[in-house]
Amino acid sequence: MTDSPEQQPAVPGRFRRLRPAFVRTGWWLPLPAGVLLGAACGFSYGLLATPEYAATSYAVVTAGKDIDPAAALGYAQSYGRLATSDATLSYAKGAAGEPVRELRTHVRSETSPDSPMISVTGTSADRDRAADIANAVTEAVVVSSGHVAKDTGVKLVKFSHAVPPVDPVSPSTPLGTAVGASAGGLAGGLVLLVRPRTGRRGATAQVPGPAQGGTTGERELVR
Repeated sequence: MTDSPEQQPAVPGRFRRLRPAFVRTGWWLPLPAGVLLGAACGFSYGLLATPEYAATSYAVVTAGKDIDPAAALGYAQSYGRLATSDATLSYAKGAAGEPVRELRTHVRSETSPDSPMISVTGTSADRDRAADIANAVTEAVVVSSGHVAKDTGVKLVKFSHAVPPVDPVSPSTPLGTAVGASAGGLAGGLVLLVRPRTGRRGATAQVPGPAQGGTTGERELVR
């Protein structure tokens, strides 16, 4: 026996209006879920990742009396590329305390097209080791350039000494959280773009069927 309309519990009108709204707006849930998941991953990475330190030393190329000063820029570019070569790293591995294969992954060099200066950066989980790597490689480049200084007419001089850094260069916990949240939000937005939306469909117009002829009571048109 079914209940009559008078016996069925009445649903508040406000709840009936909100329920379809929740159903319609449920499609955007991947976006906040991606942001939260990405932020959690970035926060975990910032806490668990090993900090990395970077120390930088500088060397400058000086030209001789009879050498065009512009030639120092070209030699600076060449010596910058030689800083990470096998010959230089083989000479610096003793002072750096690492084999050539490991040393190659912990050192990088940079040059400027406007200045005859070379920067050598050493990276390591230990701040003192990072400074030792930078100084050892820079010293190796300076010594190598001195062997051919008479032929090139330029001289490479150590400009500044690398010191152990205070703060690591690896992402901090706040930065890792922010980057993770951004990446998660981007992933959630892509999910929203590719997933099929199950919202309300466009209403199709109901077209009445053709009238059947020969029915009783149908009047004929008189011309």
